[in-house]
Amino acid sequence: MPTFLQRNAVYLLVGFVACLIALGLVALLSTGAFARDSHGDPDYFLKRQALWLGVGIVVCIVASLIDVSFWRASWWFWFGLAILLLIGCFVPSFGMEINGSKRWINLRVINFQPSELAKIASVMFLAFWFTKFEANASQVLKGFFLPAMVVGVPMGLIMAEVDIGSTLLIGGTMAVLMFISGTRTGILVLLVLLGLAGIAGAVILIPERMDRFTAFLDLEKFREGEGLQQYQALIAFGSGGLEGLGLGLGRQKMLYVPYAHTDFIFPMIGEELGLRFTLPVVFAYLTIFVSASCICIHARNRFGMLFGFGLSFLVAFQAAVNIGVTTALLPNKGLPLPFVSYGGSNLVICLFVVGVLISLHRTAAALPQAANSNKQLQVGIRRRTPRI
Repeated sequence: MPTFLQRNAVYLLVGFVACLIALGLVALLSTGAFARDSHGDPDYFLKRQALWLGVGIVVCIVASLIDVSFWRASWWFWFGLAILLLIGCFVPSFGMEINGSKRWINLRVINFQPSELAKIASVMFLAFWFTKFEANASQVLKGFFLPAMVVGVPMGLIMAEVDIGSTLLIGGTMAVLMFISGTRTGILVLLVLLGLAGIAGAVILIPERMDRFTAFLDLEKFREGEGLQQYQALIAFGSGGLEGLGLGLGRQKMLYVPYAHTDFIFPMIGEELGLRFTLPVVFAYLTIFVSASCICIHARNRFGMLFGFGLSFLVAFQAAVNIGVTTALLPNKGLPLPFVSYGGSNLVICLFVVGVLISLHRTAAALPQAANSNKQLQVGIRRRTPRI
């Protein structure tokens, strides 16, 4: 990679993340006042997002100061906690059901989505597993079956919540980490096919998801039903054009697009600020992923590299799915746009990812000096994985 990117990857990462967060707050200020559950306060969602942003910044700073060896040693705790919280979603006095999905738990002060923690915990486990069993990555048992079975537990619980989007996100990240770690390509192809078959089965068995998929195939026909959000999102993009209608002047947020401040905030940006802002948003996510990948490649150990790559892919894949859904390139999934959409749990987790990447960069910065006096360490770094 170019020397400029190697030296400035962390600054590009933090800079573009800050720009996305700022854009999200501005878009939330414009759209939040028209949300159905704003409680009569036009700044209700902006205030709550600002509160979550403060929590996220603290989490980011703490994560940036913690060495990744801590996450390797404590993966079992976070994985077990995620499983318990996911089970808690089905406990009547603890879990919450919103729009037919049991994805939230009530912590009295705040509501939290355990699936966000489960994403991180799953990546943490996979990074630990393929670090410990690096030499067995090409084997069917230790390179595929056993790790897939373990990660299948939170995936199954999340699927039971009726959250296909997060299930797909974890499954896709698992496939990427297996590929990087050296799992056989043929096995990964089988994993992808089985995953697609499982998602297809879930869509068929869940009437609401089947209706969404049917609407996706013909938005014009279902524009007043299940295809309403995506159809109106396309109208928003078309109305905004290149220059946009102007900040605060968008019309689709006025209850034409349900939950415009969450999963469908990207079309609201397109309507009010135009293509001149939506394209830079896409570029920002690409730059964040490339910068994060550069940081991960130069991590000082295999666990850090795999952990960082997995977290980076989680954010990038989520952004790609959200943009694909809001532009009607993919069926409707309930995934927020990272750093931009309203949603405290997701914002905090995404900022945690940034903190881990900063930690990887910080610890890798001192690596060349130590490596000069330890040639064996240099050899170990070059042999971390067969596919990087």
